[in-house]
Amino acid sequence: MTENPTLSVVVPMHNEAACAAGLVAEIAAASANLPLVEILCVDDGSTDDTSARLAAVQVGFPKLRILVHSRQSGQSAGIVTGVRAARGDLVATLDGDGQNDPADIAKLYAAFLSARPESGPVLVAGQRAIRRDNVIRRLSSRIANLVRASLLGDGVADTGCGLKLFARADFLNLPAFNHMHRYLPALYVREGGHVVLVPVGHRARTQGISKYGVWDRLSVAVADLTGVLWLLRRPASVRGVREIEARRTDVHPETSAQQDKKHAAVA
Repeated sequence: MTENPTLSVVVPMHNEAACAAGLVAEIAAASANLPLVEILCVDDGSTDDTSARLAAVQVGFPKLRILVHSRQSGQSAGIVTGVRAARGDLVATLDGDGQNDPADIAKLYAAFLSARPESGPVLVAGQRAIRRDNVIRRLSSRIANLVRASLLGDGVADTGCGLKLFARADFLNLPAFNHMHRYLPALYVREGGHVVLVPVGHRARTQGISKYGVWDRLSVAVADLTGVLWLLRRPASVRGVREIEARRTDVHPETSAQQDKKHAAVA
């Protein structure tokens, strides 16, 4: 691309060969009216042909970039890789399983433009009003969100929604760790920023299989919360740094006698 995009859409994927090409087409169509969009799909060590499916459609979508992890590193790692490689000042993220609706990216973009970035970093987070998951997953997610919200106090009921939009520079100022994508609201509040919540849709998975199980989430939830609570008690990153330029030493002010001579010559 000869011109840097305004918005980079980052999509972490793991074994999503069945829906990869279709999701790219949806994102491209949904962002047609947005200014200069690029799509970054991050293949997180897939064991299927996710990367091959993406490469097959790359010719038809020149704004598509494909990044591949040599081994599976997790969803947060995929997001971090995509954000670091992004050329846009703004970044939108969504899950690679097709359950997030790419049409909602425009809603998040409009909400970001209406926010007040001068009051601190802004995170626009999608909130799924109706979940299209099975009963067990909905119940486990609800319990996890209640526990997390009560301990962190970030005011977000659905932090697991993959649809988010933020300034790239603000995100890169955050500490990166596994599962950080579930704690972005708390991390933004820690940085003195604020979270804008936007209702978004949620679609049933029609292809592929879920990468998360109920016990998988429970097994790491306690450790994650403990670590994030520890982090929130530590000072946030420094902002507003400015450098005072050194005064020139080769220019000497005129003495009063020199000034008197100058004025006499003019008179």
